Amino acid sequence: MAKWGEGDPRWIVEERPDATNVNNWHWTEKNASPWSQERIKELFNDIPVKNDEAQLFIKGVEKCEGEACANNRKGKLIFFYEWDITLKWSGKLNGGSGLDHKGTIKVPNLSEENEMSDLDIQISLTDPDDEGQKLKQIMYKQGREVVREQLSKYVASLKQEFSKGMILPKKDEVKADIVAEVKKSVGLKIDTTTLNQILRFQCTAEEFYNAMTRIEMVTAFTRGHVKLDPVKGGKFELFGGNISGKFEELVPNKKIVKLWRYKQWPEGHHSTVTLTIDQKSDHTEVVLHQAGVPTGEADVTKMNWDRYYWDAVKQAFGFGAFLGDL
Repeated sequence: MAKWGEGDPRWIVEERPDATNVNNWHWTEKNASPWSQERIKELFNDIPVKNDEAQLFIKGVEKCEGEACANNRKGKLIFFYEWDITLKWSGKLNGGSGLDHKGTIKVPNLSEENEMSDLDIQISLTDPDDEGQKLKQIMYKQGREVVREQLSKYVASLKQEFSKGMILPKKDEVKADIVAEVKKSVGLKIDTTTLNQILRFQCTAEEFYNAMTRIEMVTAFTRGHVKLDPVKGGKFELFGGNISGKFEELVPNKKIVKLWRYKQWPEGHHSTVTLTIDQKSDHTEVVLHQAGVPTGEADVTKMNWDRYYWDAVKQAFGFGAFLGDL
């Protein structure tokens, strides 16, 4: 498992006042999922499938599930995407009955690991009569090529759009006045949001509380050096100092409140994390409420809570968690 402070791909940046990714050494990431979903919908909105035998159209997107991101590591851009897509098509045969036939096109695994020419594209038909079967065959021959063409446009535009700003100036090219400008910005209002999660663990409330407050247990699931003083006003540092803060309130087996910040956030800015612990008859329910998260960091922060806290706790102690957003 990647660790904060030892190769974590999202939350590590050289300690600088401007948080600049100097020499493009650290792994930086942009979330391309929302943009990708909109782009894919745009590319498959009423697209004609040209042929001499029928009037056929790909009408739109029925399902688009997955994720995409762009990464910069040591000055090299790497794009990851994985999508499960279902499209709708319809059409009628020239010189036929005039009835409109419909079906779906499934692309179960659009990924950077697969060549576009090898992409699995499945054509289905809602009403399998003779005319429908002819239309399905046309879709299989010509329609699949249209799908490949449009998805190639998606991949090309993904790389073009998310290459912007990913390769940053090298250390000796960073202007000195950037530091001064950032220092002046300290104290300005930061646009923030709130994260909420409900989590269920197969353990007692005491076991979960201990996993969050006992240094040997925190060390076990973070897999790195930990500084932890679990008393009111006590400070903590995790993942090589990339996560730090102090405890505001500790109610054994019931509640933990702490000021919590990520090293890359603006200087002096903390969020407030409240963990409310409720032991049920067969599991323990934990509600996470995190106020004051910089809006631009919300998606990555949520992803890393899941990955580096909850999944890690489950793996380290066998608590078996089921996650769900409020």
